Amino acid sequence: MNVFKLLSRSSKVAQSAPAQKLPSAGAVANPQLFGHDEPIAPSPETKKSKKRKRGKDTEEATAPLPADLDFFSAPSTKEDAGPKTQAPETKRKRASQPQDDAQSNGVHEEQHDESYDEDESKRILRSHKLKVTVLEDFAPKEEEAQPEKKKKKRKKEKKEKEKKKEAKKQLFPQPLTSFAQLRSRYVISRRLAENLKEQAYTLPTEVQLGALPLLLKSRKVDREGHNVHQATADDMSGAQYGGDVDLLSVAPTGSGKTIAFLIPIIDALLSEKATNSEEGPRAVIVAPTRELASQIVNEARKMSKGTGLKATLMKKGMEVVDRPEEEDVEDDADAADGSEEEHESASDSENEGKIVPQKEWKRKRAAKVKAAILVTTPAALLNALKQNDDVASLPSVRHLVLDEADVLLDPLFREQTLSIWNACTNPLLRVGLWSATMGSNVEALAISTLNTRWTTLSSSSKSPLPPRRPLIRLVVGLKDTAIPNISHQLTYAATEQGKLLGLRQLLHPTAAPTTSSGPSLRPPFLVFTQTITRAVALHSELLYDIPPEAGGSSRIAVLHADLSGTAREAIMTNFRRGEIWVLITTDLLARGVDFRGLNGVVNYDVPNSAAAYVHRVGRTGRAGREGGVAVTFYTQEDVPYVKLIANVIRASEKLRGVDESEMSVQQWLLDALPDVSKNDKQVLKRKGVEARRSVKSEDGKVKGRISTKSGYERRVENRRKGAKVGSRKRKEEGRDGEKGGEEGTEAGESEFEGFE
Repeated sequence: MNVFKLLSRSSKVAQSAPAQKLPSAGAVANPQLFGHDEPIAPSPETKKSKKRKRGKDTEEATAPLPADLDFFSAPSTKEDAGPKTQAPETKRKRASQPQDDAQSNGVHEEQHDESYDEDESKRILRSHKLKVTVLEDFAPKEEEAQPEKKKKKRKKEKKEKEKKKEAKKQLFPQPLTSFAQLRSRYVISRRLAENLKEQAYTLPTEVQLGALPLLLKSRKVDREGHNVHQATADDMSGAQYGGDVDLLSVAPTGSGKTIAFLIPIIDALLSEKATNSEEGPRAVIVAPTRELASQIVNEARKMSKGTGLKATLMKKGMEVVDRPEEEDVEDDADAADGSEEEHESASDSENEGKIVPQKEWKRKRAAKVKAAILVTTPAALLNALKQNDDVASLPSVRHLVLDEADVLLDPLFREQTLSIWNACTNPLLRVGLWSATMGSNVEALAISTLNTRWTTLSSSSKSPLPPRRPLIRLVVGLKDTAIPNISHQLTYAATEQGKLLGLRQLLHPTAAPTTSSGPSLRPPFLVFTQTITRAVALHSELLYDIPPEAGGSSRIAVLHADLSGTAREAIMTNFRRGEIWVLITTDLLARGVDFRGLNGVVNYDVPNSAAAYVHRVGRTGRAGREGGVAVTFYTQEDVPYVKLIANVIRASEKLRGVDESEMSVQQWLLDALPDVSKNDKQVLKRKGVEARRSVKSEDGKVKGRISTKSGYERRVENRRKGAKVGSRKRKEEGRDGEKGGEEGTEAGESEFEGFE
């Protein structure tokens, strides 16, 4: 036996890099992004109340086990995670409490509720990087009831009010540290709680930890029937609002925003189900793309399983409001081709010898939507609401959610979204705006829309309106920052041919990656381009790069808005199943779509904005999964805009705690990159990089072509193809001329005898 070989082999194994974690490896035990090192449970000194489980022994362990090793206790409870030291008096008090205390409070679960004081709530929220702020309270002003004062005092009051506006009131709601607390603290529907458990939701993410206490009303009562969470006007926990708020939430991609707004909606609809007698949808969720809307519908159906509530996706032809008969006749005139002939033939066959009135000819319209939850895109719902150039109202809607609100309130969708918002005329409407990126202009637009809508309702309503609910903002981490659990690679490719070579190198790596180059990118992954034309061209260029032994061209696909709905659904299904490894697409899939097993994202073309980069790379690293890779290629034309992306990457790595020397974007690169003016940002956001806006320039030359061949090689190939096509045409024309001369006399002499 060669001892030196064994020693060298062991040293090589020891020096080898650890296996790379991939998002496609499976589910993660802890989906949270922050606060992994700090315990969820508070220290014994700051505990406000404790309740023991039924049948639990009163004896305590002398040396409590760490949270990672205590497998027999619930990890999300305060009592089990913290040190178990109590005074004898508290033991006696707890032993004297009746075991049916949970039943007297209306709670039937084994897991007990934990109530935190203000200091402990602040600690938990800060450890998870949560910030809750009241943007607008909309409370009635006290000046109206007070007598007039002197001018000097009024000036002082104005200054004080301005200072208060600048310093927004911050709230510290009691965090939700476990989904089991939804039953004990908020008494949600038992069936909803079972559906959450069936989907394996146990530990809430940051946005769920902070948003659910704001949107759910505490229904926990003591023995005398009083609410446990009684709050005053000066309370910083936000309990005085009673879950009746409008929420503007900014949370990273893949952090569970869909579940965060579906749980309160379904719980509220179930509580209103017995008393509600209105027809029509009671909750409307608006999404910018059909793919995202379809995904939300699937999640809503999982959460509402067995509850009697229905969630449906708005499609063409569906009816949401009742239409007058006159409009039905007009719609029949604009129906599909051949509809009138069908009506006439039906009347001739079924009613021979009878005079059929015109009203019976009318096309039967689709049935009115009876689902409680309606998920739609702006255009689909607005087309269903239009009646003679007017938009019909939706008085039955009490919950309106704008998913990806920054896009829906962007100039592209703003008019449609505001029309739907104003069509919801119910004074009890609750609004939720959710996105991973939210600018200050969106906040200002939301406040102005709420004020305008309330003024319109107050002027048209005869009965007094209920008090206005506040607008609260929830921010997780840093605003407009990419998720911290993925790796970023910014690669300079110089030219379009360099980008194509770089992408092919990702498909066919020649050597194992070194530690300096970062983790490698493995399929499945997404490739984003600027336009549909470039996506199709890139797909045709890479169509045969995957060998037949690995599946060949079936492993790569392209998805864009010009495809039919059926084709898009089929591609999405195959990609989720793993049959497609590389999916080339545009920004159509950049927002909201959940690919939990996606290992990486390639920005073949530089994104149009920093927000677009955040959403693109957010398709990987979902639900706390680590190992996702985001690769961005940039050329000489992209250099003026790279600083937008470099700042986002640097902020994300700072949030993750990466050392200055190990960051992928060094300070010298930021100093060397040019600053982007405000005008250039707007032009880039609307049109993209100029070199890739169109395929042909004014002089007729093709630019921005996706190919590795030189211009000379392409010209030679085009000449050969043209020569072949020309020779074929000349031969066909010669043959046709000869046949025409011979058959001319025959055609004149004989009649038509049918097709051969």
